Amino acid sequence: MASGLEDIVNENVDLEKIPIEEVFQQLKCSREGLSGAEGENRLQIFGPNKLEEKKESKLLKFLGFMWNPLSWVMEAAAIMAIALANGGGKPPDWQDFVGIVCLLVINSTISFVEENNAGNAAAALMAGLAPKTKVLRDGKWSEQEASILVPGDIVSIKLGDIIPADARLLEGDPLKVDQSALTGESLPATKGPGEEVFSGSTCKQGEIEAVVIATGVHTFFGKAAHLVDSTNQVGHFQKVLTAIGNFCICSIAVGIAIEIVVMYPIQRRHYRDGIDNLLVLLIGGIPIAMPTVLSVTMAIGSHKLSQQGAITKRMTAIEEMAGMDVLCSDKTGTLTLNKLSVDKNLIEVYCKGVEKDEVLLFAARASRVENQDAIDAAMVGMLADPKEARAGIREIHFLPFNPVDKRTALTFIDSNGNWHRVSKGAPEQILDLCNARADLRKRVHSTIDKYAERGLRSLAVSRQTVPEKTKESSGSPWEFVGVLPLFDPPRHDSAETIRRALDLGVNVKMITGDQLAIAKETGRRLGMGSNMYPSSSLLGKHKDEAMAHIPVEDLIEKADGFAGVFPEHKYEIVKKLQERKHICGMTGDGVNDAPALKKADIGIAVADATDAARGASDIVLTEPGLSVIISAVLTSRAIFQRMKNYTIYAVSITIRIVFDFSPFMVLIIAILNDGTIMTISKDRVKPSPTPDSWKLKEIFATGVVLGGYMAIMTVVFFWAAYKTDFFPRTFHVRDLRGSEHEMMSALYLQVSIVSQALIFVTRSRSWSFTERPGYFLLIAFWVAQLIATAIAVYGNWEFARIKGIGWGWAGVIWLYSIVFYFPLDIMKFAIRYILAGTAWKNIIDNRTAFTTKQNYGIEEREAQWAHAQRTLHGLQNTETANVVPERGGYRELSEIANQAKRRAEIARLRELHTLKGHVESVVKLKGLDIETAGHYTV
Repeated sequence: MASGLEDIVNENVDLEKIPIEEVFQQLKCSREGLSGAEGENRLQIFGPNKLEEKKESKLLKFLGFMWNPLSWVMEAAAIMAIALANGGGKPPDWQDFVGIVCLLVINSTISFVEENNAGNAAAALMAGLAPKTKVLRDGKWSEQEASILVPGDIVSIKLGDIIPADARLLEGDPLKVDQSALTGESLPATKGPGEEVFSGSTCKQGEIEAVVIATGVHTFFGKAAHLVDSTNQVGHFQKVLTAIGNFCICSIAVGIAIEIVVMYPIQRRHYRDGIDNLLVLLIGGIPIAMPTVLSVTMAIGSHKLSQQGAITKRMTAIEEMAGMDVLCSDKTGTLTLNKLSVDKNLIEVYCKGVEKDEVLLFAARASRVENQDAIDAAMVGMLADPKEARAGIREIHFLPFNPVDKRTALTFIDSNGNWHRVSKGAPEQILDLCNARADLRKRVHSTIDKYAERGLRSLAVSRQTVPEKTKESSGSPWEFVGVLPLFDPPRHDSAETIRRALDLGVNVKMITGDQLAIAKETGRRLGMGSNMYPSSSLLGKHKDEAMAHIPVEDLIEKADGFAGVFPEHKYEIVKKLQERKHICGMTGDGVNDAPALKKADIGIAVADATDAARGASDIVLTEPGLSVIISAVLTSRAIFQRMKNYTIYAVSITIRIVFDFSPFMVLIIAILNDGTIMTISKDRVKPSPTPDSWKLKEIFATGVVLGGYMAIMTVVFFWAAYKTDFFPRTFHVRDLRGSEHEMMSALYLQVSIVSQALIFVTRSRSWSFTERPGYFLLIAFWVAQLIATAIAVYGNWEFARIKGIGWGWAGVIWLYSIVFYFPLDIMKFAIRYILAGTAWKNIIDNRTAFTTKQNYGIEEREAQWAHAQRTLHGLQNTETANVVPERGGYRELSEIANQAKRRAEIARLRELHTLKGHVESVVKLKGLDIETAGHYTV
């Protein structure tokens, strides 16, 4: 056997063209599949069914952290320390060279360890998302990872599956297969029994079994193994990182150019002194830890998201999720439980001599008893004994559900030998199947509307006899049997989650394939509004005449959701929202959702999504429901906040005065700074209450102003200590004016303190002393400052030009630093509100961080929201005076908001008054009393 299989491994046998029976002979297998032991043996011969992964060199990965523009500047400084500093009768500056190399190694080591840990954890979780397939082993069907497949295995392929290996189809109905990943052809190809399907293509319609003929590297295209690979897109994050790095490098370059002009032609300094000063600028001004801190922050954040049930396939999706302001959510399974049930009492029968229990039995017979979907499970589950679905009959052929026919059917033989066929599916499709008369259609539509008013879905059932007794025959005319009501209740946490999303500035829109009335009822139950439209309003040629005057962009932006949606509609919704500059998230679970998931800024594959949906998404959920997404939004904003806090800090410390320090002392400051700053990736932060994004103007402005202020404070300290006797006279400490080395120690401590304390200002949105930092950051700060203080107090290093100043001066410097620390917060607020253009208005309205209220003006923000809602729906002019009520009047805000929403509903009904019958049905559905609103007429 082994020799025959070796021929297949060496591809000496063409399994693609030979008859299917010869395939079984060549592969030495049967239609009953392989045994577990045989599968293991073949796995040793053929190897796993996945592409060979390139093993990344750990050393190269480690060195890669030293390969970026900021590191290049530091590496240039290291070369300067030994190549250019050899002058003035002094040897090369080996201390600085070793210090710079140590700084680079420390940064790379921390990056390597943290990212490796996060990567390993993410890889373990991603392994759970590896493509799976149904395989027949030991005579039993089971779901296994696609990587264990070997030639000779029998697999089951159904709608939405990504075909796991090259295979030949067995007996069954033809498949429609999307081979665009292989051929670029957008139209699905039809594949019949005996034909080959390729690994990586997607099943668009049908269900069939197949025998595997090639796996892994031997397939035509091993796409499936890459479904969960992380993409290496250069996103907005990388552009921002480059912009900030360029700003820092350009700032240092300008500083160096100015210093060269000042030192040599003007001051005529010695060559070696000038080189030392240039080294100080390079080492002190470059935020060498920035790439490390930001990448580690995202890696750790990605790991945390995965623990919450949201696995990020693309790291930069974290940044985009933090800025997401619109979430298009599918209804079934995300907003609702996706556990259908049937109310037997409401079943409507349209066929004489048939009881309600028989309608349910017909529906159960038209369902799968294995590999069930939600409707199949609900139908079979309603029987007293699930075995009744096949009791007393012999199954001949089952037609699985597909998006075109929107129904299932079973051909069977009863105990008397007669052939029958039953079908269940969407009422319209079943009515068309039965060629129903107008009066029957009217009765059925009335029943559907009655169900819809109660938020129930409809499932129709039909039957026919098959006199020809062949599965291919069309049979006698179909008979419409009845309609069953299906109910998919909302999740217990959906309403609260939607409220939280709105509080976070994320507008949730329901996108569903269900009928409009059902979508509105679900929206009403969830409190997300019922301003929903049919999908026909989205595409020009199908647009309702009554809505023709409303631009599609406005319709999409202001709607609470859309019903009767198809894949092209989802894509259109995402596209229009993006054109309006929204950061759009889209959830999906099916193969047809893939284009919209790809198009969205954040494609989210929900729990139990198909392989195709997972492959197209940026984030894969492992837990059901909307609450996972909102938790992920909060976590993403916290991660993003950490990154933004650090970037402001990095820009700020680029602009600081380091005087005539020795390069070694600046290295000490840099090393202690980096040790502290590394902990920012685990800092305790408050997520932004609104969608967040990179505001480079604010980052650069804040950095320049805060950095400039710190530089001025250092100059003032130097002037007071070097030119006056203020400190000795006030605090009774010794005069430092006679000792240059002691002055350097004092300046070193002052610069070290303010440089690190700045992180507490940049990490907070309000007063820095009211937002408690993380324990790691606090501990790292105090350890670093104890070391810095000890160096300043006891250090006596001639090569570094410092001498101990004693505890008295250390206390004075700490006091000076604390006193001049407080204005940093005020400057931060001023910059933020000046850039927003509403500084003075906010101060007058008491909505700045200067407020003494513990809730930081939440009541005023609610009033603003109510005003915005009323203005949006035309209930108040934009010129209306300030809506902020007098103090004590905030209790009315909730009532105002509710009135605004209800009046807005009436306004929408007025817009739709030309759609006959719609107003009456929606008024009834919403429970609105239009008569009490005198200024509206319908």
